[in-house]
Amino acid sequence: MIWVFVFGGIALAGLLMLVAYAIWLAHKASDVFGELKVLGKRGEQLLEIASQIEIPESPASVSGPPARRVRLDDNETAQNATATSLGASADDVG
Repeated sequence: MIWVFVFGGIALAGLLMLVAYAIWLAHKASDVFGELKVLGKRGEQLLEIASQIEIPESPASVSGPPARRVRLDDNETAQNATATSLGASADDVG
């Protein structure tokens, strides 16, 4: 007859653990939903800030150094421009 009380106690402890876990899970879910609300607000702020960015229409307005061009002599046509500008021979470049 004592085994009834043992199994009853185990069942009662399991039920209490189940209720405690459900309460803990509800609190965690509430925290997650709160963080999702904050994330949504941050996303709206990001979109608002990104909409204020103005992109220039023409890339010609970008200043920078002009492209460098290397003229090859007639006898150096077999070498590439890098080898010519470095003074390397065709054997050195590979």
